[in-house]
Amino acid sequence: MRLEIKPFSALNLQELYALLRLRSEIFVVEQQCIYLDLDGKDTEALHVLGWKGSELCAYCRVFRPGDYFEEASIGRVAVPSEFRGNGYGARLMEFTIQAIQKEIGDCPIAISAQAYLQRFYEELGFKPEGELYKEDGIPHIRMIFTAK
Repeated sequence: MRLEIKPFSALNLQELYALLRLRSEIFVVEQQCIYLDLDGKDTEALHVLGWKGSELCAYCRVFRPGDYFEEASIGRVAVPSEFRGNGYGARLMEFTIQAIQKEIGDCPIAISAQAYLQRFYEELGFKPEGELYKEDGIPHIRMIFTAK
């Protein structure tokens, strides 16, 4: 998997279409959750894209501290069903954490994790904070990563 990180302004039309299609495929269709994915925040985000040949096989977006949460944050983490089970999600997150540390420094990183993925994120070093809550009808938990 080839990983890259780009600001919104550097995305070409094919990359933008691929990431929006992937997010819609997973967060709207697969999870049967009707919500507005295009939340107006993509232009502020850094976009992490994982490619297997010409196919987008992993994606997330990153915000600097204060742009979404008080901390730096990672969201819209997505791996298409046909690519799951290959470690792409973990590689994507590790790459993203390293990119944040390189670009911003050793700052805390927040995520709003779907509850069923809590263990996955704990294995990457995230710690749960607070109680479960519903976001778009799906149980989530706030988690924080702090550098060791």
